[in-house]
Amino acid sequence: MSNISVAVQMYTLREESEQDFVGTLKKVAELGFEGVEFAGYGGLSAKEVRVVLDELGLKAASSHISLVELKDNLEKVIEDQKILGSKYIVCPFLMPDERTEAHYQSLISFLEEAGSKCKQEGITLCYHNHDFELERLHDGRTALEAIFDDTSADHVQTELDVYWLTKAGEDPVEWIQRYKGRTPLVHLKDMTTDEEKFFAELGTGGVDIEAVLATGEEADVQWWIVEQDASRRTPLESIEMSINYLKTKLPHLAEK
Repeated sequence: MSNISVAVQMYTLREESEQDFVGTLKKVAELGFEGVEFAGYGGLSAKEVRVVLDELGLKAASSHISLVELKDNLEKVIEDQKILGSKYIVCPFLMPDERTEAHYQSLISFLEEAGSKCKQEGITLCYHNHDFELERLHDGRTALEAIFDDTSADHVQTELDVYWLTKAGEDPVEWIQRYKGRTPLVHLKDMTTDEEKFFAELGTGGVDIEAVLATGEEADVQWWIVEQDASRRTPLESIEMSINYLKTKLPHLAEK
């Protein structure tokens, strides 16, 4: 289905990382992941993290950076990405009080400006969705549509999350196809088929992960990123199940 690289979002392993950040990265490499998406650097500097990545043969796929940090320290954030070898910065989440129409308009302006600065430095700014951005604005569009329609593709790209799109009643394949060429990062997550719609290991739930994977090459996806926000198993067991599933679908991954 293509040779798109596979990473894990380290938020999945946040408790393990708090105990042993470097040891957790080593386990990620041993499972066969090709890269990681950061949600913090375990108290290490970007230079120290880069040394560890190189030793383990891992790549920095991207980094989730809070909106506050993007606003306050964008230059430092960009510099860290250059050191890590990461080409992507992701705005990951909006607080509940930031989900108003006025706040979305302010966010759109900020993302366009910050994305322009990132592009000048060879970095791409992406926006990661949950389900709340699928609520409608006064003009009938969803907030997520407004974010991407009202920013330049050169300055703001997507990190579509297939679980949250599905939970909101949307078809993730349709969204990936709609924004093809603008979807360098895709969060792969599955969902239980019961009423709870809980996070599930890839291939065990109701999200058509195989159909998502089939869209990757045409849409110019650069990284599939496994994330499981919560798990009924240990997180390491969950991501092992997920990457083992991907190894059955992605031949290049099975060879590692």
